[in-house]
Formats: sequence, structure tokens, C-alpha cells
Amino acid sequence: MLEIKNLNKRYGKFYALRNLNLTVGDGELFGFVGANGAGKTTTMRICVGLLGADSGEVFIDGQKMLSHHRQLSNKVGYVPDFFGVYNSFTTMEYMQFFASAYGLIGEDADNLCLDLLRLVKLDHKLDTDVNGLSRGMKQRLCLARALVHNPDILFLDEPASGLDPRARYELKEILKNLSSMGKTIIISSHILPELSEMCTTIGIIDHGQMMLKGTIDEIHRAAAMQSPIIIVVEEHAIDAAFRVLQENPNVQHLSARANIIEVVFTGNKQDEAGLLTALVREGIPILSFTRQEGSLEALFMQIVNRGQAARNQQQGGVRR
Repeated sequence: MLEIKNLNKRYGKFYALRNLNLTVGDGELFGFVGANGAGKTTTMRICVGLLGADSGEVFIDGQKMLSHHRQLSNKVGYVPDFFGVYNSFTTMEYMQFFASAYGLIGEDADNLCLDLLRLVKLDHKLDTDVNGLSRGMKQRLCLARALVHNPDILFLDEPASGLDPRARYELKEILKNLSSMGKTIIISSHILPELSEMCTTIGIIDHGQMMLKGTIDEIHRAAAMQSPIIIVVEEHAIDAAFRVLQENPNVQHLSARANIIEVVFTGNKQDEAGLLTALVREGIPILSFTRQEGSLEALFMQIVNRGQAARNQQQGGVRR
């Protein structure tokens, strides 16, 4: 459905996007995660034809979007982070206005607008002035507006920003419903756990580069792998356990308090089993051996910090 290849966007010496690559399949609900300024909005605005790229290409259904965005604009819908509404309109008038922009008028257009308002649970607000809607309702109204021309792919930039918990839940349920209808949805946020509750796949962007992409299960496994292993042994066996652990190439760091050893371990589940086997083989009395529960926030910050360290190293190399 969507393929981004080597996308670059620069403002002076600052790279908003640097060789960004991304593929999103049909029907995916893709979460685009990154800190403010990471490049999420820039990517979305390029994909919907509102911003030019310096180089690279965006493909929608195998067709080049950047050079044919007028022909492909009917395939995309966009809900920006700061949505514009016309306060003098009622909810229904607002929908009718945008329907007319696509050449839809009359009874068929009215029925479409009503169906879309029903989809986003605003059909009870037909005659309410837009100015009288809550922020969450305005957000859902803008989503309905983005669906007027029945696009195949939806881009939503920070749609949950500023919403209360109930409004976030309602938005999440609507997006899941749209995804079940076959819509491809790309939604951005700077909060990884928020997107993990609704998305099928997640991509983490930092300083214009894709740092990690995977299914929700893969992201959770990656988070788990960043968490330390906690090993509890008999106190007299601490030194012997340290000797065994230090011989394992996947052990990056060790610390201990009393008989509890914390191990920063980069291996997978099979490697963990091998580590436990090595300890038992050496006669180490193991009282417990557990990997701490993975934190999505910790994973996100580790990826961002790792990227920053790499950039600092590159800049240091240039200065030398």
C-alpha cells in the first residue's frame, strides 16, 4: 500500500528526514512513534502532497506519489495535528461543505455525511455548532471529514493529543473499526505505549531516521530484551556465579546486592536458557532466574539515546 524509499528533507543544514525507508501493508494500523521534531509530521505532509521532498520517493499502490500527487490525492485522507474547523457551521453543514468540495451534493451526499457522522459517533450532534463540540468530538469530526472521498489510506498526526481518557478510548475504537473495514491507517504519537494498544505494527523514528520497525509482539520482545535478568543465588555462590557469567559473550554488565545479581544480557530466549544451563552445570545453587518485564518507555528512550550517542560520535570524528 505505502512504500517510502530513501526520503530526504533538509532545512538549511538541518535534516528533518535522512534516507527514511518504510513499508506499510494493506489494512495495517501502523503507529509512527517519535519525539517532537523526530520527523513524523514532515513524513506525513510529504506523503499526502502538502510538502515537497529533496530526494527519495513515496509509492502508493505502486504508483509514485511525489510526481503524481494530484492523481493520487483521492487515495489519501489526512487529519493534521492542528485541525481546522469552521465554527459558524453546524456539524452537518461542515460535512456537507467538504462533500461539495469533492463534487458530492444532494441527497446522496447528505446520506454519506450522516453515515460518516454515525461511524464516528456524532450523529446525535447534527445541528450542534462546531464551536460547541468538545476537543474529542472535533477530532472525530475531522476524521469523518477525511473519509468523505473514501480514501484507501489515512494519515493521522498526533490525533490523541490533548484528549481525555474517554475521548482517547472512543478514538481508538473508531480506528480499530476502520482498520477492520480494510482501511490502511498511519497514526503518529510521541507515546509508544499509547500506540501499542491499537496498532498492528510500530515504527520508531528519531532525527529523521527509522530506528526500529516491527509487529506489536516484536516490539514487546525487543523491550523485554532490553530489561536485565535477575538471578538470585545462595550467598556463598556469588563469586562462582560471577565467574560463569563473565565468560558469556552476551553479558554486558553485572551488579549485585546481597545474593541478587542483575545482568544486562543481549541474548535471545535460547541464549538465556544456555546461560542458565551453564550456571547449573557449574553447580551454582539458583533460587530464581527471571527477565524483568520489558518497558516500552525504556525501549524508546534507549533507542533515542543510542541514536544520539552515534550522532555525537560522528560529529566528534568530523571535528578530529
